[in-house]
Formats: sequence, structure tokens, C-alpha cells
Amino acid sequence: MQFADAAAVAAALTPAALVEALRDGFRQGCEMPVRHHHTMQVPGEAAATLLLMPAWIEGGFVGVKVVSVFPGNADRGQPSIYGSYLLSSGKTGELLAVMDGPELTSRRTAAASALAADYLARKDAATLLVVGTGRLSAHMARAHAAVRPLTRVLIWGRNPEKAAATVAELADLGVTVEVAPASLEAAVGQADIISCVTLSTQPLIQGAWLRPGQHLDLVGGFTPAMREADDEAVRRARVYVDTRAGATKEGGDIVQPLASGALTADGIHGDLYDLCRGTAAGRGSDQEITFFKSVGCALEDLMAAVQVYRVLSA
Repeated sequence: MQFADAAAVAAALTPAALVEALRDGFRQGCEMPVRHHHTMQVPGEAAATLLLMPAWIEGGFVGVKVVSVFPGNADRGQPSIYGSYLLSSGKTGELLAVMDGPELTSRRTAAASALAADYLARKDAATLLVVGTGRLSAHMARAHAAVRPLTRVLIWGRNPEKAAATVAELADLGVTVEVAPASLEAAVGQADIISCVTLSTQPLIQGAWLRPGQHLDLVGGFTPAMREADDEAVRRARVYVDTRAGATKEGGDIVQPLASGALTADGIHGDLYDLCRGTAAGRGSDQEITFFKSVGCALEDLMAAVQVYRVLSA
């Protein structure tokens, strides 16, 4: 059995290789039950949550991500979220590997956005704007640089010091990386691809700001109450999602426009299954505005874990 800590997972999951692993995964498909949510009482503090996300390829691999969320850990100076990925044989059930969950999740999330951009962003997209300065920000820049000829990356955040720290983290990217203008509208105006990785509950990106040819990638909102772009962005764009089943139930950037009538089910032009299998067209012209919303799925975790295992076993 293999053990892969965060450093080993990072070394195995190079952006270009992971994008291709996800592309193969969405073409092939897998069994992916609904994730399990279990509430666990913790004496004297807020309840904790146990999340189980299983997926398997018949006769191939079985995987499950186990995540625990303990809000009370903040008072102990510990992270609130811990997670591990368990990969087993789909033929015998033998446990093959245990991997660091947060590192695997961050990298597969960024790779899924880059995979979508490979179908939806202009081929000559050169400037990426990353909105947000959390764990995912640098990963988004690296992943998009693997699929498009980026020459410039802008990092926007409410805290300039955090934005500068992300810029420093990307010093080895090989392109110009800088803190974005304080005005988000001005920053959006300079970008070909806009990738949002925030925890916002109110729209940050206004559809009126978007110009022809831009690609909007929304990642941060993972509940129906969270949102990073307004209805006008939905109306002006050609809309895609990572999976219809997940995005139409979990992501506020899709759930809320569906509820208001700004978006209809038929207005979602495809998901990553459709794009990777060629059953839905991607960008139709250099003038289109494209819109991609992801909430993540167990298939992405499984394919990333298989990639790590293959590298470790080589």
C-alpha cells in the first residue's frame, strides 16, 4: 500500500497531466453515488460533519474521499477541515493507497476549470484574472497556463497583502504575474479569462462588465446561497457546468438564475461529459461570452487519485 502526503500528491499531479486524466475520466465515466453527509455531535461545541464521496470504475478502481468538518477546531488553533482519499482495487477491494485529501481536491478543482477552458476560452486567451486569494488561487493560474498561451496573470483580492503573497507564490510560472487593479471592474476589463475562487454570497462579477470573447469560470460558490456573478452575466453568456446533477442543485450561480427565470434548463448548453465526448459544442466564435460553473464531483477525485497511484507505482 502506498501513502502520499501533500508533497507527494503535488509532485504527481502536474497540471497538464491532470487535465488529460480528467478528460479521459469524463469520456469514460464512472459510478458516482450521491455524496453522504452525516452530522456528528461534539459535546460542548458546534456539531461536526462527516462527508463521504465514493466513486468507482467497474473492474478498475474504487475510491472514497473522507472529509471531516469540525468548526470547534478554530478555537484550538487547528484546521476545521481534514480529509483523506482511499483508493482500492476494483477487482479485489485491496486498499492500494491513502492520499492527502486537501491537496488532491485543490489540484483536481483547478484542473477541471482548465479542462472547461480548453473547450470554452478563446485559443489566443493571454490574460487570466484570478478573483480571490485563498488556497485555490495559485492552482487556478497554473492549471490555466497548461491549456492556454497565457502571458499575464492578475490576482485580485480585497486584501492587497494576500494578493501580493499569491503573486509571489507564482514567481516561477514563467509569465508576468501582478496584483490586479483595485477596481474589480477595471481588472475584468483587462482579462480574457476570469476565474473566481471566493466564498461570496453576493455577485462580484457584473454581467454588464463583460466584453465579447471573454470566458468566465466560477468555482467558489458551493451552496445554493453562494454566488459570484449576477443574472446579467448568465443572460449574456453561453452557459456550461461541470455536471448537470451537481451544479443545478448545489451552485448558487446556477440554482438562483434557474429559480428567477434568468436561466432555463435548456439554457445550459452542456457539461464536462458533453464537452469531452463531443456531444455538445464548445465556444462557437471569438465573440461569444462563455460561462462555466463547477461544484466538483467524485469522478474528478477518483481520476486524480488514480493518476497519483500510477506515478507512485511507476
